[in-house]
Amino acid sequence: PSIGKRPIAEITPAEILHVLKRYEKAGKLETAHSAREYTSAIFRRSIVHGLAESDPTQPLRGALQPKGHRNLAHLTELAEIGALMRAIDGMDGSPVVVAATKLSPLLFVRPGELRKARWNEIDLENRVWNIPAERMKARRPHAVPLCDQAVMILEKLAPFSQHGPDSYVFPSIRTNRTPMSENTVNVALRRLGFTGDQQTAHGFRHMASTRLHEMGWPSHVVEKQLAHKDANSIRAIYNKAEYWPEREKMMQAWADHLDSLKA
Repeated sequence: PSIGKRPIAEITPAEILHVLKRYEKAGKLETAHSAREYTSAIFRRSIVHGLAESDPTQPLRGALQPKGHRNLAHLTELAEIGALMRAIDGMDGSPVVVAATKLSPLLFVRPGELRKARWNEIDLENRVWNIPAERMKARRPHAVPLCDQAVMILEKLAPFSQHGPDSYVFPSIRTNRTPMSENTVNVALRRLGFTGDQQTAHGFRHMASTRLHEMGWPSHVVEKQLAHKDANSIRAIYNKAEYWPEREKMMQAWADHLDSLKA
């Protein structure tokens, strides 16, 4: 909005960098990089149509922190993880934010997959969350087994956000028509006293991967739950069962492990 009404040919690299740095300072590195890429595409199209002579985003390559510089941070020591889980368990505030923060380590999905969840994807009776392909990084549908703890959290949240079958599980505080902000869980972690160099929402995926492998769970089961692409193309084609029974057991064992560290 700060540059949207300016004549496009007059916008300078410095003006664009000022906008992008605001995202970066807020910890929204993915948004900053995406904004630069989208802006670049707009300028390139404008050049083709004779509306601009150059793309002012090109000099900004390398001006932003690399994607993943901070958003993968995660605690590794068991005592630290236990302290984190106790802090999350004791947090107060919006039921939506509390539920999203509690589910982040339990389900370890990507933050974007979590915040855009809709109630019609959640099957509490069969204890599964079916994420549609369009919201997955690999553009393939993904099923998440729901452990006892996750079911309990979602049942408590339902009266606050379930306003219809397609309503957002984690709506924005301003309107039920949009999901919560991409940085909501990270902000909650900061308020609990954990810095961006200690723990981030995305970092829960790395925490779970590390610990589950250390706990002895097979790599192919862990990787499937993380929705990583199977490097073995033949196995990926013929693996119709997707290790579902093993993943159900693993997700419950993971939740119980976090409870044990919390205690």
